[in-house]
Amino acid sequence: MPKQGLVVIGQDAACCPGLSAAPLDEDRAAGLGKVFKALGDPVRLRLMSMIASRGAGGEVCVCELTPAFELSQPTISHHLKLLREAGLVDCERRGTWVHYRALPGVLDELAAFLTTTRPAEATA
Repeated sequence: MPKQGLVVIGQDAACCPGLSAAPLDEDRAAGLGKVFKALGDPVRLRLMSMIASRGAGGEVCVCELTPAFELSQPTISHHLKLLREAGLVDCERRGTWVHYRALPGVLDELAAFLTTTRPAEATA
């Protein structure tokens, strides 16, 4: 499946400082807003957790995700699509099933963005 949405993660930390280092510009705020909106839904947050808990390079089949929820398969697929469009996960179709994986470093980069420690403070 093709990647969709805008890329807001994976940018150099030097050009894109953390939240407390400098005010966000309008474009970066809009991009990060989509990421946090995607994670702001309890179902999507649980899905992200289930996918990310597989570790680096780990994958999970949608057939393993759906039974964990009292939601229909199309609803789960919609939530997964929103996570994909936010740049948090990627997927690959294998036959009738789709396998999802967390994009490398995405959650680490979000955590770094949210940190209140500025680079100069971290070395002092």
